[in-house]
Amino acid sequence: MTAAQLLQRRARLLGPNTSTFYDDPVHLVKGEGVWVWDADGNRYLDCYNNVPHVGHCHPHVVEAICRQAATLNTHTRYLHEGILDYVERLTATFDDPLSTAIMTCTGSEANDIALRMLETVTGKRGVIATDHTYHGNTAIVAQLSTTNRPGTGDGGFVRLVPAPDSYRPLGGKGGMDHARAFARKVEAAIAELEASGHGFAGIILCPGFVNEGFPQLEPGWLDPAIEAVRKAGGLVIADEVQSGFGRCGAAMWSQRRIGIRPDIVTLGKPMGNGHPVAGVVTSPDIMHAFRTAFRYFSTFGGNPVSCAAANAVLDVLEAENLVENARIVGEYARDGLRSLAERYDWIGDVRGYGLFFGAEMVTDRATKSPATQYTKRVVNAMRHRGVLMNFLGIHYNTLKIRPPMPFSKEHADYMLERLDAVLGELGHPDG
Repeated sequence: MTAAQLLQRRARLLGPNTSTFYDDPVHLVKGEGVWVWDADGNRYLDCYNNVPHVGHCHPHVVEAICRQAATLNTHTRYLHEGILDYVERLTATFDDPLSTAIMTCTGSEANDIALRMLETVTGKRGVIATDHTYHGNTAIVAQLSTTNRPGTGDGGFVRLVPAPDSYRPLGGKGGMDHARAFARKVEAAIAELEASGHGFAGIILCPGFVNEGFPQLEPGWLDPAIEAVRKAGGLVIADEVQSGFGRCGAAMWSQRRIGIRPDIVTLGKPMGNGHPVAGVVTSPDIMHAFRTAFRYFSTFGGNPVSCAAANAVLDVLEAENLVENARIVGEYARDGLRSLAERYDWIGDVRGYGLFFGAEMVTDRATKSPATQYTKRVVNAMRHRGVLMNFLGIHYNTLKIRPPMPFSKEHADYMLERLDAVLGELGHPDG
């Protein structure tokens, strides 16, 4: 079928406004490692998808799924070692007291459970998030989001604070001045929630502030805000759905890179390399309180096949040393972007951690005026040169480069060469 026919069929069967990437959507039929192919046989370097975390169709993960699916697949009301072995291995990568977990199918479910944990432990409901975040699409979790605003629901229990922006910091100063300005916004939000009747239960943050445009925040930056949360009796949720499993290059978890110790951690997306696996990790005390208050059960969460897939992902991360690869290749790629910025002055800022990095496009470096439409043009032009990436950030003018973890220096060069050509071809955003 042609792309136009597929789009018509999607609209008829899936409903209107079903999202696709690019002005000319890609019809993918095959993936391997960091490459994908479309229906016409064209090959694309995947610089966007973090769900195939250890590479598209990694043979070790595929074999683990097939082997377990051919043996047994059922739910957790029956006893099975698979979920126990995996949770034991997973929680060993966290600091004490994070030693228990609930397995789910999606990050949305995981964050929904995390919010219920806040309410169970504190007896309050109010939660703080940033004003340019996304934590999922359940009825409750969707109220946290401004990037995918739901048309219904009461978000009165939510207070939003300005998303961190290292390129345009609050108050005009970076570093710890920026951190303290952010903490003051958190303190004000806590006071509002306490006065509202909802009370203050906690804060939910992505430790890498990914949807916010992954600002360059050094270890300790969140300390003043976390101190304010603790002082008010609140808990901290670290949403590692996008930033976890070694992507930051400095550690297995981005919370360690920035230096926080959350009470609850939520996981998803890359956890099963494309198999729908997600989870919540927390302390025994919080887990006990939640399990006492809620009779929570998921038919598919923690099934043997999902746990086999998730366990195989951990195998590959270790065997192929992919966390260190993320650090080395991420630094190399950012250096390449900085070299491009020396020639193209509309690259206003280069930033990121590990294999999550990008460049913010501006019309003028002095004013830092966002080049939002231009950035979209760049992304679409890269698609036609065989490189898949996207854009995000507070002003939607930051290239979002988030490839599978086996991404190499050679792949980075391939991407950079084509980006150089696109920027040269398009010229300055103002024409």
